[in-house]
This record gives sequence, structure tokens and C-alpha cells, in this order.
Amino acid sequence: MFAIGPSHHLPSCDTVPSMTRTFRFSSDPADIDVPTVVSWLSEESYWARGRTAETHRAAMAGSRNYGAYDIESGAQVGYARVITDGVTFAWLCDVFVDPKLRGAGVGSTLMSGILDDLEPLALKRTALFTEDAHDLYQRFGFEPLADAGSWMLRWGPGFGPQPPR
Repeated sequence: MFAIGPSHHLPSCDTVPSMTRTFRFSSDPADIDVPTVVSWLSEESYWARGRTAETHRAAMAGSRNYGAYDIESGAQVGYARVITDGVTFAWLCDVFVDPKLRGAGVGSTLMSGILDDLEPLALKRTALFTEDAHDLYQRFGFEPLADAGSWMLRWGPGFGPQPPR
């Protein structure tokens, strides 16, 4: 077994009812179903498809990890992680909701819990990238970059757009 990042879990786990189900949020790394999360991200996500289990585990070990769980079954139904210096900046990433439960409140459960966990840090900025969940994140105060031209990105070898040959 490996350790998943520093434990920054909230004193208690919140439960968030949806119309038909109730979900539990946890920031306790011990609650993460690592094989399920690795499978979701490497096999079903558009941004991490093909990423190795080793890479996922290393990324998780250097992050704050969060989960949403079905109260009845106990199964993990959502995951997200945050990379942060703990003082000025955070990057919310690898947000994934079980496809069978999208639109049922899992994403809201995750976002509420994550923002509650980060609030005491008084971070200047929390950033994320999404291709398909703008409405969810806007409900939690995220907005498109007004100064997108000021942000820059450097791709690692073999990632991102490949130069023409």
C-alpha cells in the first residue's frame, strides 16, 4: 500500500441529499478506492486516458484527495484532487463522477466539500480546466479567465499539441 498525500480531512464528513440518493463527502485519503479512481481516470476520462496506474498513484500522493460516496452502498461515486502550496494557489483537477450518477448531485457534493476544506487556507486563486462542466463550476464561483492571454502553458515531451513535421 502507498500513502495518498497528506491527510487534510475535515473533522466530520458531510452528507448531501439529492432527489433520490444521499452522498457522503470525505477528505480522508484512507477512504479513496484507488483501483476505482485509477480505472475511471485512465479508461474513462478525456484528459487522463492511458495514464499509467503508477503515474496516477504518484499524482495522488502529492495531492489533497477527495471522494463522494453513496450512503447506501458505501461505493465511491466521485473523485477529485487538489494540488496546492497551501497558501496562495490551488489547482483543482482529475474531477470525475461515476457516469451512471452524473446529474444526481455528486459533483455538487464534491465541490461543496472541497471548497469548505480549502476555505481556511484563504487562497488567492483556485484554478481548473474543464471542457464540459462549466455550469457546475460557475455555481461555485468559478468563471472563465478574463485575462486568458496572460496565462501560459508549457507541455511536457509527448503531451499537448505536436508540432508539424
